[in-house]
Amino acid sequence: MTPGTAAEELQRVFKIFSDPTRLRILGLLEREELVVQELMDVLGMAQSRVSRHLAILREAGLLADRRDGTYVSYRFNPPTEGAWRDTWNLVRRNLEHDPTAQRDRAALEQTLEARGERSRTFFDAVGPEWDALRKVFHDDLLRARAVARLIDERQVVADVGTGTGILASELAALGLQVIGVDNSSRMLDAARAKLETEGRLEAVDLRRGEAHRLPLEDDSVDAAFAHMVLHYLPSPGEALRDMARVVRPGGSVVIADFLEHEHEWMRQELRVVWLGFPEQAVRDWLEQAGLEAVRISIERSTARGRDLPDTFIASARKPG
Repeated sequence: MTPGTAAEELQRVFKIFSDPTRLRILGLLEREELVVQELMDVLGMAQSRVSRHLAILREAGLLADRRDGTYVSYRFNPPTEGAWRDTWNLVRRNLEHDPTAQRDRAALEQTLEARGERSRTFFDAVGPEWDALRKVFHDDLLRARAVARLIDERQVVADVGTGTGILASELAALGLQVIGVDNSSRMLDAARAKLETEGRLEAVDLRRGEAHRLPLEDDSVDAAFAHMVLHYLPSPGEALRDMARVVRPGGSVVIADFLEHEHEWMRQELRVVWLGFPEQAVRDWLEQAGLEAVRISIERSTARGRDLPDTFIASARKPG
C-alpha cells in the first residue's frame, strides 16, 4: 500500500469513527442483533437518521444484515486488521465508561425485556395446551437425535426452556439428573404435573428463570440443552453464553432449532421472535461463547401437510 493510499484509508477510518451516533450504534450492535425500530427506540432517533448511519456503516464493511421475514436485522461485523481494528479497539475501551453508552445499554436491556415479554405472555396463556400446539413442529425425531449428542456418562443436565417438561422427562428416563428452567410459571406447573404423573419428578429440579440469566452456578452441570427454544428468546447469543457459563469444563452445549426461513405464520400463530437462524450465526454464537469442537448437522423437513422449515442440531464443548 502506498503512503497516499494509507493516508486516505486512515482518513476514512477517522471519518467513520468520528461521529458519536455511529459509535453508539456500533456499541449496541456489538452486543445484540437489532432491527431499525429497536435502534430507534434505544437511541430515541427518527428512522431516517438511523437508516442513514446504518447505510454508512454497512458500506464501510462494519455491519452485516439478514432478513428475518419482513424485518431486517443488523449486527456488528468487527474489523480484524489494520487501522480499522486498532481504532475500534480504542473506541471500544472508551465506550465502556461513557455515560451515553451506559444509558444506551440500559435502554437496550429494556428493549430485550420487551422481546422476551411477548413470548412469556404467550406461554403463560397457553400453559398445558402447548403440548397439543407444539405437534406442528413434528420434532420427536429431532429431539431424539439431539439427545444422542449427550455423552453417556453425563450426570446433570440443564434443560433450558423446559416448557411442559417433555424433554426433561425423556432425559430423566435415561437416568440423568435434570434441572429444568423456564420463565413461565404456568408452563412449570404443567411440567410438574406431567413429571409427577410419570413418576419422574424426583429426578427433575424445576426452576423459574431466564435463559440469559440461568439460576445456576458457574461450572455446575455436565451439559446444557435447548430444544426449540432459541427462536423464542430475545437474545439467543446471550443465552448461549450463559449456557456455556454453567457447563463444567469439558461439558457440552447442545441446541436444536429451525434454520433461517420465511414462514411468517409462525410469528402470528406461535409468537416466535425469530424466523430461524443461519448456520453461520449459530456457529459464531457458540464460538463467541468460548466453546470449541462446534458440530452442526442439518435435518431436512419431512413433515407432511403444512410446510415446515428445515432444522439443525448444534453441539459444542467447553474447553478444559
